[in-house]
Amino acid sequence: MLNNYQGSANALVALLKQQGVVDKQILEVMASTPRHMFVDEVLKHKSYENTALPIGQGQTISQPFIVAKMTEVLKQVGVKGSILEVGTGSGYQTAILAQVFEQVFSIERIKSLQWQARRRLHLLDLYNVTMKHGDGWKGWPSKAPFAGIIVTAAAQSVPDDLLAQLQDGGAMIIPIGVETQTLTLFVKKREQYIRHALAPVRFVPLVAGEVS
Repeated sequence: MLNNYQGSANALVALLKQQGVVDKQILEVMASTPRHMFVDEVLKHKSYENTALPIGQGQTISQPFIVAKMTEVLKQVGVKGSILEVGTGSGYQTAILAQVFEQVFSIERIKSLQWQARRRLHLLDLYNVTMKHGDGWKGWPSKAPFAGIIVTAAAQSVPDDLLAQLQDGGAMIIPIGVETQTLTLFVKKREQYIRHALAPVRFVPLVAGEVS
C-alpha cells in the first residue's frame, strides 16, 4: 500500500521515536499505514510530514505525533477491548486504533466525511470498526461501556455523557479548552474520575449536532 511512500513513512516514524513515542506496536502500525490515502490528491506530497492537514468541511487530519501519542497513552494505562472514537474525520486515527485495539466504534457528525472514511478503511481491510453518523457529545450509549474513549476535537468543557460511558478502569483522552487547549486523560476508578493534564495542543472544536 505504501509503495513509493515507504521511505517517507520510515522517516516519520524515526521522528516520532525522537519525540518520545516508544510503543513498538504503534510505531510499526504508523510505519505501515498509508497516510497518503487519507488526504486529498494535492496534499499527498505532505502526507508523511509531522503536521495536521485540511480534509475539507473545516476539519483536519491530526498531526501523526498526536495520533500516535493519544493511542499510546490509552495503551499505557492498560486499555484493552472496545474503543469509542469521537470524530472519525478522515479515518486515519480510526485506522491506527483498529490495528491496536480489538474493536473500534467511531462517531462522525459530518456524513460525507464518514462515508469517505468508511471506504478507506475497507480498502485497508479493516473490518473491526463500526461507524455511526451522529453527535459526538452524546457518545454511543447502546455500545457502552467502553474500555477507552478518544476524542479528536476540543471540547469547551468535559462531556459528562462520554465519561458516563467508560467502564470501571477505563480511560478517556480528550483535548479540553477553547483558546488554550490541554490534552487531558481521565481514568475511571469505581465512581471517581482521576484527571491528568498531559500537554498543550491545538484541535478543531468539538461541535454538537450532526450534518447530513
